[in-house]
Amino acid sequence: MTTLPRTDTSLFGRWWWTVDRWMLMAIFAISAIGALLTLAASPAVAEHYGFDTYHFVHRQFVFLPVSLLVMVLVSLMTPRGIRRLAVGCAGIALLGMIATLFVGEEIKGASRWLHIASFSLQPSEFIKPAFAVIAAWLFAESRENSSLPGNKLATFLFMIIVVLLLLQPDVGMTSVVAAIWGIEFFLAGLPLFLVVAVAFLFMGGIVGAYFTFGHVQIRVDRFLDPATGEGYQVTRALEAFRNGGLFGRGPGEGRVKEVLPDAHADFIFAVAGEEFGLIACLVMLGLFASIVLRGFSRALQEGDLFIMLASAGLIVQFGLQVIINLASTLNMIPPKGMTLPFVSYGGSSTLALAIGMGMMLALTRERSGGVGLKRMRSSKVSGAGLLEKLAPGGVR
Repeated sequence: MTTLPRTDTSLFGRWWWTVDRWMLMAIFAISAIGALLTLAASPAVAEHYGFDTYHFVHRQFVFLPVSLLVMVLVSLMTPRGIRRLAVGCAGIALLGMIATLFVGEEIKGASRWLHIASFSLQPSEFIKPAFAVIAAWLFAESRENSSLPGNKLATFLFMIIVVLLLLQPDVGMTSVVAAIWGIEFFLAGLPLFLVVAVAFLFMGGIVGAYFTFGHVQIRVDRFLDPATGEGYQVTRALEAFRNGGLFGRGPGEGRVKEVLPDAHADFIFAVAGEEFGLIACLVMLGLFASIVLRGFSRALQEGDLFIMLASAGLIVQFGLQVIINLASTLNMIPPKGMTLPFVSYGGSSTLALAIGMGMMLALTRERSGGVGLKRMRSSKVSGAGLLEKLAPGGVR
């Protein structure tokens, strides 16, 4: 992995020796697995929809390299540049989300996409990383300057995003944005009584979604009552895992991709289970877990409150998306259409995830003047002292 001397002072040389190379390599490994699974899963789906056999392969093999290049370019930025990028992304994404309500392309009963030329763009995908950074910025500024209503501004922005998402509707993405806001607010020093209030608010939101949105009610009822059936796609996915066993049926030998319309997207993990088996699935899970755990480790070692909050929010978004996709495929939660990061087919999702992980890599780079563990050690701040500094008196 070490190919550049530490004396290399070029832009790429400085980046290479300060970026989290292990996380970077894990993301590239996941992306390589995703490219392989796209080759395995998408031809049958393309033929089912009447497209050319390699229609989705060709498109994903454009989306993925471009997205990874964007991730690397974003990771070269400074924290100030990341904040500016987040504001720009948020502004464009919010305008796009408003536009979907009027001219959006309706797919499966939801208006989340804008049709541009031969591509469909989902603006709401880009609001997640942008909101994670902006909310962290506002929370951190509020702690440093009590006269600045950063907490209120972050909450106001959160409410605007939630309203736009529910109008589409997209309950799953709403839950991800809510998790980002809640965790960042908690880490910023949310008082205990507000922690309880937010918890009840989230539970009330779940109950409200059940009674408000018909598709949510149907999915929850099917999940809770086995007598009504698990749903076609989930049933086929579970059969695929059983057929795959420990080592899989072999590349190209799977059958689930021939009957699942979302085999290349939301249910691509089932294709991995059938063709490559449990061992390969555990390897994928290990790579995802290493990214999440390493991300939290880097975030919690930060001495800068903004960087800590933004990094935690970005890694929560990534990890929660992985959990929702895998849990839906394995029938552990009611099914929710959400892509598997860097594995599932999808241009908007892949590019938005690349921007988010590029932000994560940029914020957690080692910088002169002190970041991370080295910074805390040089300033003689213990772990307990850091927590006391970030949240005086603990969670009040």
